[in-house]
This record gives sequence, structure tokens and C-alpha cells, in this order.
Amino acid sequence: MMQTIASVTLVVRDYDEALGFFTGSLGFKVIADTPLAVGKRWILVAPPNSHGTSLLLAQASTEEQASRIGNQTGGRVFLFLHTDDFWRDYRQMKARGIKFRETPRDEPYGIVAVFEDLYGNQWDLLEAK
Repeated sequence: MMQTIASVTLVVRDYDEALGFFTGSLGFKVIADTPLAVGKRWILVAPPNSHGTSLLLAQASTEEQASRIGNQTGGRVFLFLHTDDFWRDYRQMKARGIKFRETPRDEPYGIVAVFEDLYGNQWDLLEAK
């Protein structure tokens, strides 16, 4: 049996705002942007040259969902963005206004730094050893 995780849902405040951040600031590509029921869209984004999991940008439609925006994991790192060149991507992200919560550090598993998405969710930028 072969199974994979295809997508992870990220609750967002506004589709276009989130799409602008992920495609503009992070350089992700749009995999799908399909209108659904009134006011709903199926938007998948992923890093360029990615062959794995994508993000499903899901606009909050209830107060409970909206309360999770920016803190989907209770303050822990939420997602891990792997790269083949940490310093290239770190510099590009900083130039595009991405907020890093710490200075880059060497760990036994690679070079890493925590950054925030537009809502404050924490991500690791990681070049694995």
C-alpha cells in the first residue's frame, strides 16, 4: 500500500490576501484556484518544483475557524519549508519582507530559522544535512 498526504489546510482570513502572500512573498505556485459554492474557492499552492504536499488555503467561514487564524498549532512551528540552499532563500525571503523570529542556526539536522507567514503561523526554513 502506498499513501501520501496530498494537502494540508491553512485557515486564512481572505483568499486573495493569502494567495498574494504565498505567491508573492514566498514564491509559491498556484496548483489550483477553482470556484466552488458562493464565496468558496479550492486554492492549492506549493513551492516551485515541489512534488509533494500542497497547502489548501481555506477562508474561515465561522468565528471558531477565524479564531485559529495565525495560531493553528498553539504556538508551535506549524510547517517546515525545506530548501536546497538555505542562505539563498533566507536572503530572498528577508528582501520580500518575511519576518524571521530568530537568527539562523546550525543544528545537527541542518541550518534552520523560524519565520512567520502573514498571519503569524510559525514555519521552519530548513536546509537538511
